[in-house]
Amino acid sequence: MIKVWSPVFCLLAALASGCASSGSVEAVRRDIDETKSRIYTIEKDLSAAREGEKTFKSDFATLRKGDADLQANIDSLKSDMQIMAGKLDDQRIAAKKPAEELTRYREDSDRRIVALEDRIVKLQVALDELNKRMKEVAQGSSTAGKDSASDALYLKGLEAFKAGDMPSARTQLTSFIEKNSSHDLVPNARYWIGETYYGEKNYEQAILEFQEVVKQYPKKEKAPAAMLKQALSFKALKDLKSTQYLLKRLIADYPKSDEAKKAKVLLKEVK
Repeated sequence: MIKVWSPVFCLLAALASGCASSGSVEAVRRDIDETKSRIYTIEKDLSAAREGEKTFKSDFATLRKGDADLQANIDSLKSDMQIMAGKLDDQRIAAKKPAEELTRYREDSDRRIVALEDRIVKLQVALDELNKRMKEVAQGSSTAGKDSASDALYLKGLEAFKAGDMPSARTQLTSFIEKNSSHDLVPNARYWIGETYYGEKNYEQAILEFQEVVKQYPKKEKAPAAMLKQALSFKALKDLKSTQYLLKRLIADYPKSDEAKKAKVLLKEVK
């Protein structure tokens, strides 16, 4: 509380001494009123300050609560982001599985194709032998006796091929070609030489040998087979453009052949 005793004390002192005038009393009263007014203003300001303090405390509490809510929202967002990251990883794994399955399917298909090729090759060997013997029967025993030595080389070459002895097969077939350049089975012998290189995975040399069949004997039955094996050799070398080119050419040049049907299937796989 503000002290107001000085003006009052002066007034009492003046009255006691008898020397105070009416003007002095009024002046003192005005001072008292002014002092009261100041006290009222100060108390009012103090009350307002206290209210302001309460408001500040309330606002501060609100701010602290807002900060806590904001932190909670941030934590919630972090949690949502972690969940989303986990889902994204799951989606990546899920997207990767079909690709892995497709790769396994292609590898399995390649293995099956190789197995089928091996069976086809063996069947072709047997067919060549059968055709040769049928020709001998049709031509008569005298003709067969005349060509028996050269035919033996060819048959030995095929037997070596079936047994998996590629170098020996190549030697026998090459000797057959050198000694019988005009024989009907020369295109076949040349084709089987290409197969010996293919069986050894010497694809570059196989391509060259098969090309000799296609180039020199385009009308013979082994020409489309040689072109198909050229395409497969390029495929094994990962040269897909050459593979596609040869498959398309095979379909165009020999549309009615069995090899053309196989080429259509392979063409879909290498695209």
